[in-house]
Amino acid sequence: MSRGTARMTDTKKVSGELFSLTYGALVAQILKDYENVDDVNRQLEKMGYNIGVRIVEDFLARTNTSKCTDFRETSEKIQQAFKLFLNVSPQVTSWSAANDEFSLIFETNPVGEFVELPEKCSNLKYANILCGAVRGALEMVHLEVASWFLQDTLTGDNVTEMRIKFLKKIEDSVQIGRAHV
Repeated sequence: MSRGTARMTDTKKVSGELFSLTYGALVAQILKDYENVDDVNRQLEKMGYNIGVRIVEDFLARTNTSKCTDFRETSEKIQQAFKLFLNVSPQVTSWSAANDEFSLIFETNPVGEFVELPEKCSNLKYANILCGAVRGALEMVHLEVASWFLQDTLTGDNVTEMRIKFLKKIEDSVQIGRAHV
């Protein structure tokens, strides 16, 4: 009783396209709400941060991963998270001499499918939500980082490059005997 003409669809591709379109609508609305593109960039980063804070638990549960021993191992987990959540596999490259900074290279902007930036938005960091998500997720595992885009295919670059820099390990701030209830 199966239909011979049933069409097979790749649900990951459909989900990715739906996410890209929905994200595009979100960015368009934020652009309407804020007059300054720098304010939009900050809002996208802040939204991403909030997503990262929440999504890290899902990542840890799905991958059954253990604590990273160094920042190189952390970069592999970030790479794994992009594959898990966005179905993209960025290349980890351009490590600093101190091993505290690296780049993620994407062939295309992971959220930029179907997007053309208008000239008035030339300094819009369209995928800034991803920088915020990385920062928020790593903060939840006690790593303070900075993340930003160096290149973006949406602005004419050949690749999209996100830079991630380790700033410091975050120590637990609750002192023994001084916990607030």
